[in-house]
Amino acid sequence: MASQTPSDAPLCTAPDIPHHAPHPTPHNRPALANARAWAGLAVLALPTFLLGLDVTLLYLALPAIAADLQPSSTQALWIMDIYGFLIAGFLITMGTLGDRIGRRRLLMLGAAAFGAASVLAAFAPSASTLIAARAALGLAGATLMPSTLALISNLFPDARQRGMAIGVWATMFALGMAAGPVVGGVLLSWFWWGAAFLAAVPVIALLLILAPRLLPEYRADDSGPLDLFSVMLSLAAILPAIYGIKELAKAGLAVAPLLALAAGVLCTLWFVRRQQQLASPLLDMRLFASRTFTAALIVLLVGLVGVSGVMLLVTQYLQLVADLSPLAAGLWMGPPALMMVAAGITAPLIARRIRPGFVVAGALLLSTGGYLLLARLGVSPSGTLLPGLFPSDVSQAVAGFSLVYLGLGTIAALGTDLVVGAAPPERAGSASAMSEMVQELGVALGVALLGSLASALYRTKMASMVTGSTGSSISSTQDALSDSLWAATGVANDLPAGALDAAREAFVQGLNTTAAVSGVCILGLAVLAAVSLRHVGSAR
Repeated sequence: MASQTPSDAPLCTAPDIPHHAPHPTPHNRPALANARAWAGLAVLALPTFLLGLDVTLLYLALPAIAADLQPSSTQALWIMDIYGFLIAGFLITMGTLGDRIGRRRLLMLGAAAFGAASVLAAFAPSASTLIAARAALGLAGATLMPSTLALISNLFPDARQRGMAIGVWATMFALGMAAGPVVGGVLLSWFWWGAAFLAAVPVIALLLILAPRLLPEYRADDSGPLDLFSVMLSLAAILPAIYGIKELAKAGLAVAPLLALAAGVLCTLWFVRRQQQLASPLLDMRLFASRTFTAALIVLLVGLVGVSGVMLLVTQYLQLVADLSPLAAGLWMGPPALMMVAAGITAPLIARRIRPGFVVAGALLLSTGGYLLLARLGVSPSGTLLPGLFPSDVSQAVAGFSLVYLGLGTIAALGTDLVVGAAPPERAGSASAMSEMVQELGVALGVALLGSLASALYRTKMASMVTGSTGSSISSTQDALSDSLWAATGVANDLPAGALDAAREAFVQGLNTTAAVSGVCILGLAVLAAVSLRHVGSAR
């Protein structure tokens, strides 16, 4: 039960109901949201838009960051995924904290911290400093994420309106992703890479101005004490496990990553056991008793793993292989993100007539076709679809990624609604935090797993070429060539003839393999969605 101060009167007074509850009669149907609630949704869309913007801005800026700060391949991956790791680790904690201090208050505190961390990242003088700034952004982002969905549940008690509001919420994330490449391309054409981080500052300023005026405050009256040991266990479960996965993918079997992975698994089991014993758990494990809740979480997690890992590689392909400028690469990334917008808008409407599980499964089947196109991508342009306008390989990459994003938009809208709607009203906050956590964890795991897979394939091929041509002595230039394509591009003028072409071929082969693996996983996910979610009726 949420409480409001007298100055923050509730926008809707009717109690919340699960999204997929039986169709209510006119006498017991919750009150419809008023104009102020929809204005509040527009405010909540700002941090969602910002987080989508941040994803594609950074992917596009990575080659420029690599050229300036010269990070190792491991540092480059940490720049990408430390943000998602810490968001995933702290989402449940921050969701619980928001119930205690107020969801609007936490949203505003997190927004201010996000703005400050963005400024720090923009002026980072080294890769290590940028990693630290990205970690701070992850902590701040964890305060933003659960507040948005939890407040949407408060603002829209009617199931159909809540489903549409969550679709808008997912669409705004897609709009951020669509705008990110264009905004990033323009900024990188005129300014240094730090401007990509400063783009968050005006969005944060607008949020801080509007939130007190349009969002009421919500606090849980009966929440128990925050269990700090559970907070530590949640971090001890996630971070060592991710480190172990990254290192195993990079260097193969070794003692240290295996021990880290084992420690993460043990801490996960300990965390689950502790939550089952606490009167006021950090995460209510009873939520997983719902088949819909669990299946929807799996769809979100695996779907985001595939998308995020391939996204990193496609953005690099456009710049480092197809040799497009940041602005051109940004414009080419626009159509896929707009496809995600279209899916986010139309999927909730289609789900009113067709069962959501079948809608999700159909979209994922189309995504499988997109991964197949990426798995067959070539190294260099081989003609044009429209002569003189654009290379066919670029067109194939964009077409494939558009289909991938079609699936992403569908699962972001319907998967999130299924997770939140499957939980009883008193546990909507925990369900919202879980939905956000698995999505952020999926993004982080995708970069770690698929990014590490592609990097391992690249290094294996290039290392054999370097050692085979130079013997036992390897210079710094040759080391850069065998490390990653972005490192090789940074020393392109010092490379022997044909070396950069070989590096591009090795990179594309890694992209092909990664896309093929992702496609197989997404095909299996489509089957899971059709079978496990077939019992969920359409919301009419």
